[in-house]
Amino acid sequence: MKFINKKNFIKSALSASILLSLAGCSSDDDETLKFTVLHTNDNHGRFWHNADGEYGMAARKTLIDQLRAEVTAEGGEVLLLSGGDINTGVPESDLLDAEPDFVGMSHIQYDAMAVGNHEFDNPRDVLEKQRAWASFPMLSANIYEKNSGERLFKPYDIFNVNGVKVAVIGLTTEDTGRIGNPEYVSDLEFRNTADEAAKVIAEIEANETVDVILATTHMGHYQNGDNGSNAPGDVTLARSLEAGKLDAIIGGHSQNPVCMEPGTNNYDTDFKPGDDCMPDKQNGTYIMQAHEWGKYVGRADFELNDGELTLVSYELIPVNLKEEDENGDKVFIGNEIEKDQVLFSILEEFQNKGDEALGDIIATLNGKLVGDRNVVRSQQTNLGRLIAAAQTESVPNADFGIMNSGGVRDSINSEDIDGYEVSYRDVLIVQPFGNTVGYVEMTGTEVTEYLGEVATKQVESGAYAQFSGVNMAVDCEAGTVDINTLGDKAYNPDDTYIFTIPSFNANGGDNYPILQFIDTGNVDADVLKRFFENKEIINATDYEPQGEVVYQNSLSANGCQLAP
Repeated sequence: MKFINKKNFIKSALSASILLSLAGCSSDDDETLKFTVLHTNDNHGRFWHNADGEYGMAARKTLIDQLRAEVTAEGGEVLLLSGGDINTGVPESDLLDAEPDFVGMSHIQYDAMAVGNHEFDNPRDVLEKQRAWASFPMLSANIYEKNSGERLFKPYDIFNVNGVKVAVIGLTTEDTGRIGNPEYVSDLEFRNTADEAAKVIAEIEANETVDVILATTHMGHYQNGDNGSNAPGDVTLARSLEAGKLDAIIGGHSQNPVCMEPGTNNYDTDFKPGDDCMPDKQNGTYIMQAHEWGKYVGRADFELNDGELTLVSYELIPVNLKEEDENGDKVFIGNEIEKDQVLFSILEEFQNKGDEALGDIIATLNGKLVGDRNVVRSQQTNLGRLIAAAQTESVPNADFGIMNSGGVRDSINSEDIDGYEVSYRDVLIVQPFGNTVGYVEMTGTEVTEYLGEVATKQVESGAYAQFSGVNMAVDCEAGTVDINTLGDKAYNPDDTYIFTIPSFNANGGDNYPILQFIDTGNVDADVLKRFFENKEIINATDYEPQGEVVYQNSLSANGCQLAP
C-alpha cells in the first residue's frame, strides 16, 4: 500500500465497537498492518534472578523470544524498548559497571532505550563503555552539553516495523541535573522535556515520512499529572503537546505498573500479576510503564489502517513472579518460564565474579534497619540515622551528620531476623553510588541558616534529610529551625560545629546548597562497612528516632509537607 503520513491527520477517538470491527479488518484497498511494542524499564542491575527465582534476564529472553515468534506467526513484528535506568541497585552489577545488564539486553535484542538519570551515577567514561556494550541506541533529546550546545545523545531513531515506519524519541527527566551526582552532570543541561519533544516532533515531520511517533521516556508516571516534588512526568508531557502528535509514551522512572481503572485517571490499586491492565491515555496519547526490574514485560499490540493507529490489546506479562499458596509456600504465577541457557551461562560468569567479592560477613544485626523507599523518604528511620552516625564517627571531632534519603536504597534484614549476618553485599545494596564523605565547619548561625534549607525538604523526595546528633524543631512553613543541641554540645550561635555530609549533597545534589567542604575521599559504602565491622553487633533499636527532630506547620508529623 501507499503509506499515509497520519501526522497530517487529526486522530478521532473510536468507540469500542469500531475498535473491535477494525481489529480483524483487511481488504484489497485498505491493508491493516500489525506491530507490537514490548517494553521494560528501571532494570537497576537485576540481570540475575532473585533468591526466589523471580525475573532475571535469562527468563526474560525466553519470554521475549516466544512473544516475537507468536507475533510473527500472527503477521506482525516486534519493537523492543526500555525506559532506562539500567544502572545501580545490585552489587554484582554495580561492581562491573552494569556490563552484564547491557550485554544481556544486547543478547535479548533491544531496539532502543531511554537514557535514565541513573545512567549518570558513574564517571562519563563508564557511560561511554556502556554505549559500546549496547547493540542498540541510547536516546535522549533533552540532554545537552553546556559548552558545545550539542545534544549528548541521539534524539530519536526510526524503525521499519512490519512495514510501519515508527519514530522513537528519547526523553530524560529534567530532575537529573538536580538529583544526579554534580561531579558527573555539572557540564550538562537537562532541558524542558515538553519543549524538546515538540521540537523533535517538528523535526521529524519536516524531514521524515513516518506513520507512528512514540516516545521512550525516563520521566515517571504520576496519577493525573500530580508530580508532587518530582519533575514533570509523562502525563504532563502528553497534555503539553498538540493532540495526535504523539501516539504513545513507553515510560520509566516512577517504577510503578501503569494500570488504570477503566474510564478514569486513577490507578488500579488492586492490580496483581496476571490481572488485566489498561494503560493510561492522556490527550490522545497512550502511556505505559512495566513496573521495575524486569518483573514484567509490557506488550502493546497495535494496528495501522488507513493512517489510523489502534491499540488492539495491552498486558503486563509477569516474568516468573510468585505468590503464596494456601500453605504459605511461594509458587509461580502461571507456568515457570525456562531460562535461555546461552544467556544464562554468560550471565552466570558475571554473577560468580560478584559473589566472590561480596559474601564476607561483617557484623551481626538484631532487628530491621529500615530503608524502604516509601518510608525512608518520609520519616526519620534507624538506617538513615545509622548511616549519618557512621559518617559522623568517621570524621574526628564531627558533631552531627546529614544523610539524604535518596542515597539509602534498601533495608537491611528486611525479614527482621534476630542475629542476621550482614554482608558487604548488604552494604553495597544500601549505598551503591560511590559518593564520598565530606565535612564542613560552620558557626551556629551558619548551621541554622543551612538547616533551614535542608531540614525543610519535602517528604516523599530523595532530598528529605536524615539526621544524627541533631535536636531541633523545624518550622516547615517559615523555612526555619530552632536548634537545641548539636552532638553533645548545646547550641550557641557563635560557637563552631563540624558536620558530615555526602559529597553528592555538598556539591549541590538534591538541590542542597553548594558548600565549600573538605572531601575525605572515603567512599560512603566503605565507611558504612567499617562502621559495621567495628561495632560487630548492631541493635537496630539503638538508632530508632526518639523525637529529636520535631516538624511544625506541616501536614505530616514526620517531615515537611505543605498544602498544595
